[in-house]
Amino acid sequence: MEQTDIFKLIHTVELFTNEVIIRWMNSFEHNIGISPILVLSELKHKGPQKQTVLAKHLGYTPGALTNIANRLIKLSLAERKYNEEDRRNVLLSITEKGLDVLKEAQQRGRELRVELFQVLSEEEQQQYLIIHEKLLKNLRNPEV
Repeated sequence: MEQTDIFKLIHTVELFTNEVIIRWMNSFEHNIGISPILVLSELKHKGPQKQTVLAKHLGYTPGALTNIANRLIKLSLAERKYNEEDRRNVLLSITEKGLDVLKEAQQRGRELRVELFQVLSEEEQQQYLIIHEKLLKNLRNPEV
């Protein structure tokens, strides 16, 4: 594949991703965006965490994660939990309301993806799956 074709592929994938995010945000009633949803998902799956750990794992700056955390706390979707023995040790934790909003966001995301991918034939969906599994495998275990 020529380099121009690869850049066209990359550009098209980026445009598609951006369109999906915009569509999801426009269809989701809570005005919080993708980044806070990613933080809530991480908290749900891995439990309460230090903000520095969350920032590093999700690829955000500590300042960006502080802004996200403050917004989630203001909306009662997350809370800070202090260690009584060492008050410097602060963990961010998802609340019940946060779990509900996350569940709603994930459901809307699934509905949107079904809607978007129904234009593909069964064979195209299989090809798409195979390609993404191959790319994901390479990301997780790059051949050196």
